[in-house]
Amino acid sequence: MVSGSGYLRTKPIRPKKIVSGVSAAELIDEAFLAYNAGRLREACRLFSRKMLEPNVTVGMSITGALTPAGLGMSSLIPLIEAGFIDWIVSTGANLYHDTHFALGHTLHPGSPFLDDRKLRQEGVIRIYDILFDYNVLLSTDAFYMKILKEPEFNGEMSTAEFHYRIGRYVNELEALPGVGRVSILAAAYRTGVPIYTSSPGDSSIGMNVARCVLEGSGLRLDMARDVNETAAIVLGAKEKGKSGILMLGGGSPKNFVLQTEPHIQEVLGIREAGHDYYLQLTDARPDTGGLSGATPSEAVTWGKVDPDHLPDAVVCYADTTIALPLLTAYALTSRTPRTPSRLYDRREDLYQRLLAKYAEAKTEE
Repeated sequence: MVSGSGYLRTKPIRPKKIVSGVSAAELIDEAFLAYNAGRLREACRLFSRKMLEPNVTVGMSITGALTPAGLGMSSLIPLIEAGFIDWIVSTGANLYHDTHFALGHTLHPGSPFLDDRKLRQEGVIRIYDILFDYNVLLSTDAFYMKILKEPEFNGEMSTAEFHYRIGRYVNELEALPGVGRVSILAAAYRTGVPIYTSSPGDSSIGMNVARCVLEGSGLRLDMARDVNETAAIVLGAKEKGKSGILMLGGGSPKNFVLQTEPHIQEVLGIREAGHDYYLQLTDARPDTGGLSGATPSEAVTWGKVDPDHLPDAVVCYADTTIALPLLTAYALTSRTPRTPSRLYDRREDLYQRLLAKYAEAKTEE
């Protein structure tokens, strides 16, 4: 019996055999048909076919120790340099570990089952199955202490401005023989992609800032400016096109990219509907309270996601270290590079536009 149900009008599951030489994009399209493989295919298609349209501004949140695992070099830098990422919220730890590579240090694959007492005795740091020398930390701290004592850091600034200035120094490191393009800080500096940190004190970079303050530095990271700047970016995106968010993991960075919409609507009273595209790679669950910011449907109730665009929301429950390289390969295969929007250079104009819209909203109260 043949059913007339509309649910059965999709292409039947009948994949081709996997053969030698198949590309990542072909593999995803042809063999990732169900379960979380199916969600990853949906994620790749949402990102490549809709989020990378010219009128979409793409924000990305980064959590988990991705840069120590090499994901910065393999996946994030190519996305940034292709113009596929317009603004970023990252943990400070990812940016700190990102700097190791530009300083010429090496991190090594190891095992999560080593004797950590012996590692401590031998001065070896372990991040799950990644190993590196304790002196890598000391050297990186010394680099930050040196540049943070420069006069340009002796004042108040947003974390975007803070990271952009750091990125200039890291970009100079990459020009040294044998280094190459290894840092997302440097890549973001070159392309004008602003990088924010929602919890700047929660990293070794933040600890070095704290030491500078003890030594009399006037360096202060302006949380309020970060909140307003990121909201201004999203408001500007929605006035001229659409806003899409790619979230790698959860945590504070995920909420920070999403809270831009409640800040616009709930706190500032500016009429808006929510982000248009929502894409998350995560291994967390909502029922334990671990899925920070929860599901797209729940985000609708907060105004974070436009309810009319809820079908354009995908959560892929997968390890980011597996899913992100595949997503990157799919996007680079499917789309030509976009011209970088250089939102860093436009921050002040966007901020002033937010102020104007806020003033309008107050007169309507």
